[in-house]
Amino acid sequence: MIVKRLILKKILQSGYVAEFRLVRREGEYEAALFLNGKPVAGPPLPRPLSPPKDDLTHWMGNRPTVGLTRSEAERIIAEVEGGNELFRQRRLNGWEG
Repeated sequence: MIVKRLILKKILQSGYVAEFRLVRREGEYEAALFLNGKPVAGPPLPRPLSPPKDDLTHWMGNRPTVGLTRSEAERIIAEVEGGNELFRQRRLNGWEG
């Protein structure tokens, strides 16, 4: 996993610092959750929370999970999709870095 940049940072009620970073893994970009600087396994994009709880509509992570608002989830998804689109364009133009 190659960490590219920080997408979103939030302080949780527990006092933990949750950071959602854009990472490159196996030739694709995805989002990765870090709690207090340590990576947490989980899905590569925010998943819908069913049912939503108050203003939380999505989640990431896997024991523990972190809840996200719709705007936070959309921001993370947009960053990942944008990174992948740029990567695909560069590959089409012969850039392999």
